Amino acid sequence: MAWSADQYLKFAAPRLQPALDLLARVPDALQPSRVVDLGCGTGSATQRIAARWPRADVTGVDDSADMLAREAPAGSRVRWQRADMADATAWAPAGGLDLIYSNAALHWLPDHAALFPALLQRLRPGGVLAVQMPRNFGAPSHQLIHATALDGPWRDRLLPLVMPPPVAEPRWYVEHLSPQVAALDVWETEYQQILTGPDPVKEYTKGTWLMRFLQALPPDEAAAFEADYAARVRTAYPPLADGRTLFPFRRLFIVAVR
Repeated sequence: MAWSADQYLKFAAPRLQPALDLLARVPDALQPSRVVDLGCGTGSATQRIAARWPRADVTGVDDSADMLAREAPAGSRVRWQRADMADATAWAPAGGLDLIYSNAALHWLPDHAALFPALLQRLRPGGVLAVQMPRNFGAPSHQLIHATALDGPWRDRLLPLVMPPPVAEPRWYVEHLSPQVAALDVWETEYQQILTGPDPVKEYTKGTWLMRFLQALPPDEAAAFEADYAARVRTAYPPLADGRTLFPFRRLFIVAVR
């Protein structure tokens, strides 16, 4: 999947807020020397991690060249690395990590029953795994992507992309992670995002989940699919009286201490 940083950053502020909320819940007692921001995207959260722990060795890891091209501002001490998030041997240094921070990234990786224990094993004792993942897959914004995929002439090509939600219920993570960690904090927040511009919900999802479907089609069909979805989601999220659009978005947070 080819990421577009321009599309993603159209809604930079609402995308950044959960990252800041996750960072704020990392325990103050942690004084890390080695930190990885896994799936760092355009690096806005990574820079804040580096600012919070100025003595830490901070690495931002992402597999998108377009996202990484927006990073590394002049004077940044963060190290940026293009690597496969699923291959911990490519980004986890020898000797273990003190903090693995991952904002809106791990839902792209399968088999969380194996993934999360593997990430915990990359931590030193007392190290922290801090994760935020979207859990909005049951909302109209995401369900209508699937409905559009199943209703059109592109059904056969898009059917493999119509899958169950990639993020489980909070209880699942509590049950699976509790026996493996010294402390665990799991919570959800539904952000009441107020968006502006034409078809803002469509434009928002086009930066992430919708992108997979559009890129699976030739340009003419992708344009027809996007128009069909836009009409459906426009009805599902009517504008407020002032013309802006309210887009509730649920996110799951996990802070685990090994």
